[in-house]
Amino acid sequence: MILLNPGPVNVSERVRQALLKPDICHRESEFNDLIEGIRDKLIRAFAPGGNFVPILLTGSGTAAVEAAVTSCLPPGRRILLIKNGVYSQRISAIANAHKMQNMDISFEWDQRVENEPIEVALRQNKAIQVVAVVHHETSTGMLNPVKEIGAIAKKAGRFLLVDGVSSLGGEEIDFNSCNVGLMAGSSGKCIQGFPGVGFVLVRRDLMEQMVTYEQRSVYLHLPTYYRQQEEGSIPFTPAVQLYYAFDEALNELLEEGVANRIARYRKLARLIRNRMRAIRMKFYLREPLWSSTLSAFNLPEGVFYDHLHDLLRERGYIVYAGQAQLAESIFRVANMGALTEANITGFLDAFEEALPEAQKRGEERLKEMERLTGDRKEKEEREKAEAEAAKKAEEEAALVAKAKALEELEAKAASRESKEKDTGEEAKTKA
Repeated sequence: MILLNPGPVNVSERVRQALLKPDICHRESEFNDLIEGIRDKLIRAFAPGGNFVPILLTGSGTAAVEAAVTSCLPPGRRILLIKNGVYSQRISAIANAHKMQNMDISFEWDQRVENEPIEVALRQNKAIQVVAVVHHETSTGMLNPVKEIGAIAKKAGRFLLVDGVSSLGGEEIDFNSCNVGLMAGSSGKCIQGFPGVGFVLVRRDLMEQMVTYEQRSVYLHLPTYYRQQEEGSIPFTPAVQLYYAFDEALNELLEEGVANRIARYRKLARLIRNRMRAIRMKFYLREPLWSSTLSAFNLPEGVFYDHLHDLLRERGYIVYAGQAQLAESIFRVANMGALTEANITGFLDAFEEALPEAQKRGEERLKEMERLTGDRKEKEEREKAEAEAAKKAEEEAALVAKAKALEELEAKAASRESKEKDTGEEAKTKA
């Protein structure tokens, strides 16, 4: 199956085979060597220069993000959240769940983040210490301007916490020039490993400060991992085999070169976009906002996502639905992972083949929905008419009963008057 969803992704055979390495105990020196090798490769790939320290933990990308968010602030300080998609909303949810002091700035999901609201927020709120942003917002395929946001934060004496789960290995970013303090990532996206290993790259001077901060979590407290990993250990039982596969995926990344991988992804994205444009598919975002690894398209009129998904799945390709308010209006095609041009061309051929059938099924569903709507409307009107008739009958019965009761009262009154008259006349006669 060719996975065109933004993680988990297709992996190479050598990464898959790495899962079969011998079982080892995570307290033995062999596993420590594996951890140290992975940490070294992460630095070489993403943060050369020696001023960042990598922290590894077993969990999804969200676990890495939550560890970064909950570990980065001392009491009394605030985090500013840039919200324009599902994953930035998730950062806000994390901060709220841990009762952290956060301030959110929301932007439209299909519009570029604006600088001025960020500048104003940082100028007016001295308690803000960290600015959090998602680099690649995969709910739409939006690539946020991290470098510009980082420059604003730096000028104001703050630093960035970046959700790089779907961007590391797929988008260009210089940690130093972008003023990155913490960068969260995952094994299962553009690095092309299996999901299950999260990591956070932390500026070393910030890491030393974070050791003194209040602990908000047990499992996701970065200083706990930092202390033990610096001493050649790990605090909790890791998914050992996934670390083997992650290590091999990093080997592949360094062999290919990060810049070359980004270029490969961009080439595949162009292939998808050019072909989709040729068949008049409509993009959700404007071109300047596009990432290198995911394209969001509006569903054609009359086409339902589940039909499109199922028809493509039958042909060996998995695409992804929209999320939140976009769940029924867009679909997403990712091109991250161990994919070839042949994989993408095959998908595009399958898409063009499946689209007419999806449109046909959509027409049939719409007709059925119209029929059901008509039946429901007819039923509602019938039930309304029946209810009105029943009400009218009840009212008429009530009127009849009222009239009858009145007649009975009148009859009783007349009878009483008659008796009184007869009694009076009888009395006169006796007199």
